[in-house]
Amino acid sequence: MMKILIKSFGLAVCGIVALCACTEKNNADNNLKLWYNAPAEQWTEALPVGNGRLGAMVFGNPSHERLQLNEETVWAGQPTHNMYDEALEALPKVRRLIFEGKYHDAQHAIDLELMPHKKGVATDGISYQPVGDLFLDCAGSEQVEKYYRELDITQAVASTRYTVKGVDYVRETFAALGGDVIVVRLTASQKGKIGFAAHFASPQNSRTLAQDDRLTLTGISGSQEGLEGKVEFTAYAKIVPENGTLAVHGDTLTLANADAATLYIAIGTNFVNYHDLSGDADAQASEHLQAAVQKGYKQLRKTHIANYRRYFDRVQLDLGVTDSIHKPTDVRIREFAQANDPQLAALYFQFGRYLLISCSQPGGQPANLQGIWNDQMQAPWDSKYTTNINAEMNYWLAEVANLPEMHEPFLQMVKELSETGAATAKTMYGARGWVLHHNTDIWRITGPTDFSLGMWPTGGAWVSQHLWEHYRYSGDKAYLKEVYPVMKGAALFLLDFLIEEPEHGWLVVSPSVSPENSFSRNQYYIYTTAGATMDNQLVFELFSNLIAAAETLGIDGDFADTLRQTRHRLPPMQIGQHSQLQEWMYDWDNPNDKHRHVSHLFGVFPGYQVSPYRTPELFDAARTSLHYRGDPATGWSMGWKVCLWARFMDGNHAYKLIANQLSLVKTTDMEYGEKGGTYPNMFDAHPPFQIDGNFGCTAGIAEMLLQSYDGALHILPALPDVWSKGKVSGLRARGGFITSIEWENGRVKTVKITSPLGGNLRLRTADPLVLDGKGELNKAEGANPNPFYQTPETPLPIISKDAKLNLPSVKETIEYDLPTEAGKEYILHVKN
Repeated sequence: MMKILIKSFGLAVCGIVALCACTEKNNADNNLKLWYNAPAEQWTEALPVGNGRLGAMVFGNPSHERLQLNEETVWAGQPTHNMYDEALEALPKVRRLIFEGKYHDAQHAIDLELMPHKKGVATDGISYQPVGDLFLDCAGSEQVEKYYRELDITQAVASTRYTVKGVDYVRETFAALGGDVIVVRLTASQKGKIGFAAHFASPQNSRTLAQDDRLTLTGISGSQEGLEGKVEFTAYAKIVPENGTLAVHGDTLTLANADAATLYIAIGTNFVNYHDLSGDADAQASEHLQAAVQKGYKQLRKTHIANYRRYFDRVQLDLGVTDSIHKPTDVRIREFAQANDPQLAALYFQFGRYLLISCSQPGGQPANLQGIWNDQMQAPWDSKYTTNINAEMNYWLAEVANLPEMHEPFLQMVKELSETGAATAKTMYGARGWVLHHNTDIWRITGPTDFSLGMWPTGGAWVSQHLWEHYRYSGDKAYLKEVYPVMKGAALFLLDFLIEEPEHGWLVVSPSVSPENSFSRNQYYIYTTAGATMDNQLVFELFSNLIAAAETLGIDGDFADTLRQTRHRLPPMQIGQHSQLQEWMYDWDNPNDKHRHVSHLFGVFPGYQVSPYRTPELFDAARTSLHYRGDPATGWSMGWKVCLWARFMDGNHAYKLIANQLSLVKTTDMEYGEKGGTYPNMFDAHPPFQIDGNFGCTAGIAEMLLQSYDGALHILPALPDVWSKGKVSGLRARGGFITSIEWENGRVKTVKITSPLGGNLRLRTADPLVLDGKGELNKAEGANPNPFYQTPETPLPIISKDAKLNLPSVKETIEYDLPTEAGKEYILHVKN
């Protein structure tokens, strides 16, 4: 292990802070850094950089630097599907068993007769895989002083600084946005002091070569589930030294006595799209490398930072600063629950935005379970797209946190899934439209995985929600017209798949599950069911969104009527004997169930069907269900619970979940578990690492400050007591409203809203407001006329006679209506 000698470290870092604190914004930017006083020893201590397509984990070891490399299209296997053509014949039998109450028999029949078992079919999906590693070995750097490494998320640049024998060394790494390479820059305070030996390594079937000033790594992705790997990749690392000598030793390039050096890392693959591997990996990598070298380090860095800040600078969040900022990030995470460190929550929020910018760029692949960062040949859960919560959670922040461009890869994937899902719907179920179950991968599989646990055919409804939400934020009718057929296809499948259950005459999804949870019947734990609450909510919301889309576009009136008639026959939500929102069609919930999934609360968040104003009984029952589930959970589950408690307008409880999320998980604790937290590098710990927890918590913090789902733009709906003073700027609300808020003593001080689209602005606030220069605002009356705020009526629930409800006591609010003009800004102040 390398010995690190730290001398005068605290003074050095305080000096850095002081020098940068020249203006309020510069000071805020300086605080938006993850920093440490030791190199990374474990992967979850390394710092992530990415440009959407390429990712690297930077370890910052002076003597043995490691850059672990990923490219978004390097997955195991090859184009495939996982539909099962004998499922259609077995479907009536399974449904009959379910309606006869023989759930265990139905589940057994699903496992044997509905699930894909064919040779050569990747039944459970395929894993995302690493490209390899680039190592830089620096002799003589074993003992260092003044060690410091950081990730500056205002610039998307990772750097390492240290001193050896009086010489100051700096390494800088970024994944160039606008350059499509990873850049590493090494400098020293004295000339002739830069030297290292560089080489590639990879766990893939690959070979390495060193020639002139360039390293080459070529390989092919791994095989999985009997499916041969056929993704070819080429990685180049070109060394451009300033003076010094460069020599080839086997597959290693050795640089000596240089004043500085820049490495350009380019990666190409043969991936064209989910069904085409005819690309030229070598040509792609060569093209990116040549273009980058021609631009040079300074231009690449300047362009990269400008491109990055175009997204990142849209939103600022200030919750206050304490002396905790002078401590390393891992120490702050460990101490957060007991410390007064509001800036760490702001840093965590902005880190989520940084990650989404870095791993989800327009034209590329969507963020998978680990974003784009993975060092394992078979990653946890294959690092796929788990569509019963996790893939969607990755994008909850995209619209509200003002990163709509980053949403595009996910929206494109939904379009592609509608193509592959059409074949699955027809083959497995004899249905029109398209279907998606609870997992997919880069090959866009849409059939069920994981045996009966994965017999959940409503994934298409959930991912289609994102299509509609993108429209509600953007108001782009041309886009809505483009995606309307995709939404319609998801609805056509459900119109064909819904079946009347015999007891109530409701139309239900059968067979299905309440994702990953089970109920107890006849001494068995059962997944298989019909009419699960989440399914009913998803179908209701898809049909409602599609009806609104048809009305907006002035098309498909007859089809919209069919959706209305079918929607009327869906099961209503039910409140059970324990005063809970039922998870299943029958009152089977166990109050002691602490399962990580809270699927039946989809209607609270990210849905819009439960409201303290419109549906107070459902609001109370859903809140009771969340109390039963408890707070401790996996990392991503706590992120969802932050969002839910924000919707319940309980800021203090939401903050408690943030504190649970920001609890340090040891880097050696990579085992699968039910108690999550945060790794030293701020990655979410399920454990192991899943990026959805980062994104879910970021979305939750936004929901605490601004909500726009329930007929109005709600200012500070769930502000915790610990954030009594602060300001946020640049959050987006439905209808396109760009919102900035400043508050003090827990009360609104100033609100600034820009209206890109115009239209009525209905504001909901606990504090009376006046319009700057105009005085009194008009109190709101009736339904909000803004079409982006129309909310369908939620059917009345069925309530158990044993339920004991406590209707919600929410903070009294005032609603104002303000007509706005497109492109204008409106400033409101608290009324004195």
